[in-house]
Amino acid sequence: MKLASLRKGRDGALMVVSRDLKTAVSAAAVAPTMQDALDRWSEVEPALRKLYEKLNAGQLGEAFALDMNQLGAPLPRSYQFLDGAAYASHITRNRTARGETVPADFYEKPLVYQGISYGFMGWNETVRLPSEDLGIDFEAEICAITDDVPMGVSAEAATSHIKLFVLVNDISLRALIPAELKRTFGFLTGKPASSMGPIAVTPDELGELWDGKLVSGTMHCWVRGEKVGEIETGKDTPFHYGHLIAHVAQTRHFEPGTLVGLGTVSNEDEKAGCACIGEIRSLEVLRDGQAKTPFFGFGEEVRIEHTDSAGHSVFGSIQQTFERYEVAATADIS
Repeated sequence: MKLASLRKGRDGALMVVSRDLKTAVSAAAVAPTMQDALDRWSEVEPALRKLYEKLNAGQLGEAFALDMNQLGAPLPRSYQFLDGAAYASHITRNRTARGETVPADFYEKPLVYQGISYGFMGWNETVRLPSEDLGIDFEAEICAITDDVPMGVSAEAATSHIKLFVLVNDISLRALIPAELKRTFGFLTGKPASSMGPIAVTPDELGELWDGKLVSGTMHCWVRGEKVGEIETGKDTPFHYGHLIAHVAQTRHFEPGTLVGLGTVSNEDEKAGCACIGEIRSLEVLRDGQAKTPFFGFGEEVRIEHTDSAGHSVFGSIQQTFERYEVAATADIS
């Protein structure tokens, strides 16, 4: 099943989308928003699936042509965004280039942080930031969205709580991150709001791409119009989604609508390219002694898209440009 959210208010309006991404139908009679559907998933999923089946069969007179430009983030506000650094080559390259080592227990427990979970931008929304000097970067990844997850769930049982997958651009500000991490209190200002691809997909809809642990397929990445990555997402990580969920669930339960990502996708084979500028620069440092590729400037564009073995888009694309955020002038009340 494929779902999306029309831009409407803070939380959007839930729609069911056809398999070929050409038509859609409102899901308002079943669930007004994605969050409402996730809150009542066992109750509403059968009705949503029936809409999906009828839509694909051309049996719904109320169906309409899908306009991607009208879509926002499928889940604009999440109760929790848990993001990892699970692809070994990504973390190894970045840390080695900085003269740092990978944590001694990296292969025993996943690296996970809790990021900003609200304000997810739509697939084509302009990213506005206060300065080009922040080291503006993208990070392409696939995130799972869960229902209620009980505290203490095992890694094996955790994946049964995944109800949807989405494409995410986890925006990073590289000029701020190193100093924040050295303070040993984690990311904060270096991780602003991120964006989602337009289509949320249920695990069963992924077919052979979903093996119950990882999502396979190819992550395509373009920076300033140049192809920089064609990365297989279902390999080169010692952890799967269940591991990350179980790691965090040791001490908490999850509310429906929790977002869980494995982090920037990366392959051991350098020929696959990279899914962030930071990793490109790290490889340049390791190979040439200095980084050459600049981070994003205002007016420049990033595009990411994940495809199946036949080249079909799975989640739709993310295509964004970067612009200056103009801080509103405050009145002098002295």
